[in-house]
Amino acid sequence: MHTFTIGGKTVTMLSSGVSEAPVLYLNTFSGEGEKIFQAARAAGCPPFTLVAVSDLDWNRDMAPWDSPPAFRNGGSFTGGADGYLGLMAQEIIPRAEQKMAGKPRWRGIAGYSLAGLFALYAVCQTDLFSRAGSMSGSLWFPGLKEYVFSHAPKRRPDCIYFSLGDKESKTRNPLLRRVRQDTEEIRAFYQTRGIDTVFRLNPGNHYDHAAERTAAGILWMLNR
Repeated sequence: MHTFTIGGKTVTMLSSGVSEAPVLYLNTFSGEGEKIFQAARAAGCPPFTLVAVSDLDWNRDMAPWDSPPAFRNGGSFTGGADGYLGLMAQEIIPRAEQKMAGKPRWRGIAGYSLAGLFALYAVCQTDLFSRAGSMSGSLWFPGLKEYVFSHAPKRRPDCIYFSLGDKESKTRNPLLRRVRQDTEEIRAFYQTRGIDTVFRLNPGNHYDHAAERTAAGILWMLNR
């Protein structure tokens, strides 16, 4: 394990120790990278390097544009995703990959909740990533579905993984109530364009087994 700090973010690299293995970039809310890496390895995933980024300003770095609070007493979203993507492209990725044994076979991005939204946004905004995973992604975010439908990925993804908890859309919140429908429509949109994609429904609500759900998505991506 190797850790460094850049742009106020903490970057933790966890490697299987195999030269030229794929690399997955994972934006995390609370620094769960090691737990997710171990869960993925325990599930029998192929060798890979995980680059987990934490100490994010969640409602800014992961949000593609400004939006009012989604929850009572919640904070507003102050769209800073483009700025954070710039930090990833110009500083985080080059520094991380300088420390790897050989050039990664492919580069992917994944995340849970708002970071799952960001992963999808990233493949539309840059050509950095060839695979993406949106686990319990906040795809209810206002304007996100319309953005996806009108912005082709900068490079055609090899595959995209989607998952949700089966109770996530069972809420009185009018925004969150749309999450399953919006996720399935986005998945279908990519599927009709011939992109390898899947939608998995897990038992529980948004906060259940986040690390395990993330590891399951990583395993799927690595096995394509």
